[in-house]
Amino acid sequence: MRRALAFLTPFGGAAAPSPATLDWFPVVGGAIGLAVGAVWWLAGRAWPPAAAAGIALAADAALTGYLHLDGLADAGDGLLAPMARERRLEVMADPAVGAFGAVTVFVVLILRYGAFASTAAAPLVVGALWCGSRAAMAVVARCLRYARPGGLATAFVEASPGEADQAGPDDGGAEGVAVVLPRSIAGAVVPGVVGATLAVGMAVAGRGAHGLAALAAEVVAIAAVVVFAHRRIGGFTGDVLGAAGVVGETIGLLVLAAKW
Repeated sequence: MRRALAFLTPFGGAAAPSPATLDWFPVVGGAIGLAVGAVWWLAGRAWPPAAAAGIALAADAALTGYLHLDGLADAGDGLLAPMARERRLEVMADPAVGAFGAVTVFVVLILRYGAFASTAAAPLVVGALWCGSRAAMAVVARCLRYARPGGLATAFVEASPGEADQAGPDDGGAEGVAVVLPRSIAGAVVPGVVGATLAVGMAVAGRGAHGLAALAAEVVAIAAVVVFAHRRIGGFTGDVLGAAGVVGETIGLLVLAAKW
């Protein structure tokens, strides 16, 4: 668990991640979400909703060390800009943020802010959404092709000798880009089941059917981002995981804030 905490937050000390770290993603994600939700609720006791929303956003950025927002920016530049497929991974690896990435982050932050400011604080639902997004990251990392060996997510991808493959147009991969195949889809069972159990429990306890609808919308949004990335680069990267998680949480928050 400490390795997952160290990777997903600025806390936990120096600890190199390993494939087993993914099993703890849902738990750590849920804890982060509950903390953000608690800050949101407490801020709402002292400030108007608009200020409380801004404080909740700041708390999330601080607790995640901007990790996923950075991935969102890189993914925006690499996946949305018009360019050849083989060029996308190069752009996503560039630490500079381009126009597509900057606009993507701006739009997502505005939507998150509006959602936080438009509904009563629901710490349990935030915990469910943050748990669900990290569980989805773990499941994707265990099930799909990793499109950029040597990248940040390499430590999580457990591959056997000979599992490295060269993706091409016929198998949906990025032409000329090496990918690594996960060892076994069965590895997604633990984070998937743990994440689903915790997320559904918190969502229902927090807002009942409304909370469950927010969680379902998050899952659909994450799946959409992952499918889009797979079509663009033939798999996933750490940036794609971060982007999918942030987009999923944002859609979940918007559904939570919707009038019923």
